[in-house]
Amino acid sequence: MEDQEIRKAGLKVTVPRVKILELLETSPERHVSAEDVYKMLLAAGEEIGLATVYRVLTQFEAAGLVEKHHFEDGYSVFELNKGKHHDHIICVTCGRVEEFVDETIEKRQRIIAEELGFQISEHELVIYGKCLDKNCDCKKRGD
Repeated sequence: MEDQEIRKAGLKVTVPRVKILELLETSPERHVSAEDVYKMLLAAGEEIGLATVYRVLTQFEAAGLVEKHHFEDGYSVFELNKGKHHDHIICVTCGRVEEFVDETIEKRQRIIAEELGFQISEHELVIYGKCLDKNCDCKKRGD
């Protein structure tokens, strides 16, 4: 499956590309940094360098296989492009990321863009806050 997706994206099938795409598809975390990918590859016994991970993720982004998000002070994470738009809410304490879709918000953004004389080509909404998860360290760190 990974081979086909890589070819369909117009990229040559290589071992690093296959391994990284496979990892992204099977990872329980949907939003991972290049460093996270590198560490997961090392843990799996794969000898793929960090520079190669960055290069492959950049190629995947250009080919539309992954989306790159800039969360928290320029910290970049990647997620597989599933073809469906969604927005994010992020805990500023623990870094937990949740995805959501809200048609009311989407509709309001379209209306605002139209009122201001814009046609939306793409957008990204990121909300930052503190999670209320009782199992999270956020509650222990104070408000």
